[in-house]
Amino acid sequence: MMVGVLAFCGVVVAVMQTLVVPLLPHVPALTGATPSAASWLVTVTLLTGAVCTPVLGRVGDMYGKRRVLVAALGVLVVGSVLCAVSSDIGVLIAGRALQGAALAVVPLGISIMRDELPPARVLSSVALMSSTLGIGAAVGLPIAALVIEHSDWHTMFWASAGLGLLDVVLVLVFVPESPLRARGRFDVVGAIGLSGALVALLLAVTQGGEWGWGSTRIVGLFVAAVVIGLAWGFYEMRVSSPMVDLRVSARPAVLLANIAALLIGFSFYANSLVTGQMVQEPKVTGYGLGASIVVSGLCLLPGGITMVALSPISARISTSRGPKVTLGLAAVVMIVGYVLRFFTSHSLLMIIIGATVVSSGTALAYSALPSLVMRAVPVSETGAANGLNTLMRSVGQAFCSAVVAAVLANVTFQVGGHTAPTLHAYLLVFLIAGGAALAALLVTLGLPGRTASVAGTVEVRGSKTLAQEGA
Repeated sequence: MMVGVLAFCGVVVAVMQTLVVPLLPHVPALTGATPSAASWLVTVTLLTGAVCTPVLGRVGDMYGKRRVLVAALGVLVVGSVLCAVSSDIGVLIAGRALQGAALAVVPLGISIMRDELPPARVLSSVALMSSTLGIGAAVGLPIAALVIEHSDWHTMFWASAGLGLLDVVLVLVFVPESPLRARGRFDVVGAIGLSGALVALLLAVTQGGEWGWGSTRIVGLFVAAVVIGLAWGFYEMRVSSPMVDLRVSARPAVLLANIAALLIGFSFYANSLVTGQMVQEPKVTGYGLGASIVVSGLCLLPGGITMVALSPISARISTSRGPKVTLGLAAVVMIVGYVLRFFTSHSLLMIIIGATVVSSGTALAYSALPSLVMRAVPVSETGAANGLNTLMRSVGQAFCSAVVAAVLANVTFQVGGHTAPTLHAYLLVFLIAGGAALAALLVTLGLPGRTASVAGTVEVRGSKTLAQEGA
């Protein structure tokens, strides 16, 4: 029951991340806001999620994972209610910021599973929990589209508040508090430094197209991200209880897993971003299908179902062959999916098949990544390490969003009295996303071979992994 509850929490949080995507084109008319202000309904969740995921993961390691999990879900409920009761863009952005903070639920759930489950169940359960990020995104889009077309748009925020409250109750009833705690004091300076670097970087990436990539603000943000990041790293190497243990993070098994997470996040998000827009393009473009917003959302639903089905299969592959093999297979599947998308973008059926193949690869990858990380970090740092890995996926998605927006905005033509992306723009996106999956495959090949099993690592109830003890 605990696994089902935690997975449900993950799906609800993932749905929150994509909930407003179908609503964005209508926000200016509904709220009187500018399109630029409306875009912050997505940007702000990315920023708060990026900041809170590793920070709350570390807090959970030190003060109790279930306690922090409940707090994160409570913040999601508050944010949902704020969005449900107002049409003011400022209030909506504040509510979305609170919703984004709940992204930490996924790495916290993974950490609880590692602490509480018997070794034989860890891999399959973690695989399911990690995949909820993709499952929720695939399910959330068509549900949100249906609500927008057939009901008041505030309804979806009331529903999210109700689901978040249900999650809180279920966690309190069925999820035990882990007795494992990391020692030391919480690194406040490290948390502030990491947050500052992330905000500067992600703000530059997400707003570059709007403010101008060569503008003083964007260049200044990139410079600030580098300077703050270097200062933060210098400090973290010298503090006794760091926010992120950079020595552990620099190990090839952890570093390459995080790089792979960034690339997989980039490749996966392209699939989500362009599928709906592509099928909604008018038929006069020569490639568009003129589909409704609901149909466009439903194109991703088979992928979400496939991700649920593949989670236990991914765990079995990781058990028998190791998560490195699973991650490599995932990258290959994603490459195949984008090859299909590149050559078969005129048929709705083939678009759905291609999108589903990409989602299948994503399911395998998201299931394998936590296992790779857990094999290489101390039990006491599971929350922070998985939080950092989840963060890297979000950073990859942010870069993907910027790249896709730039391609679709610049590779255009005039048709039917308006400007639209050309077919080549979409094909270029598929080529770039497939290249990211290929890069992930190459990174995966560089990962160390099979190490101590996750089952063995879970049995170590101290501050070291088996690999450390044997070193």
